[in-house]
Amino acid sequence: MRYPKELRYNKEHIWVRIEGNLAYLGITDYAQDKLGEILFVEMPEIEEELEKGDEFAVVESSKKASTLFSPISGEVVEINEKLDDEPEYINEDPYDAWIVKIKIKDEAELDNLIDSDEYQAELK
Repeated sequence: MRYPKELRYNKEHIWVRIEGNLAYLGITDYAQDKLGEILFVEMPEIEEELEKGDEFAVVESSKKASTLFSPISGEVVEINEKLDDEPEYINEDPYDAWIVKIKIKDEAELDNLIDSDEYQAELK
């Protein structure tokens, strides 16, 4: 499994890629492995306002459905429409298969995220 150094993570297996005032959110390699074959991804509406801790997606797999909670606050500016037709893309490349892109509301919340080394230590 891989955990790219340029990403930030939370303990609930969400990765965050920050690009300026935007953040891409997805699930980690560990999470997709534990879920098994992903069959469907329910995503929020564009322009939906998310507060830290709000549900931002539901990922349904061959094993179970998992609710994903946003590690930061922001406005949904884009959803990954590719996942509508190819939800299994998360299994194939979890770090390219982002789920939502949000406009960051409070940059201070980014301080609560952990780096790759800390995330991997949490898994042990």
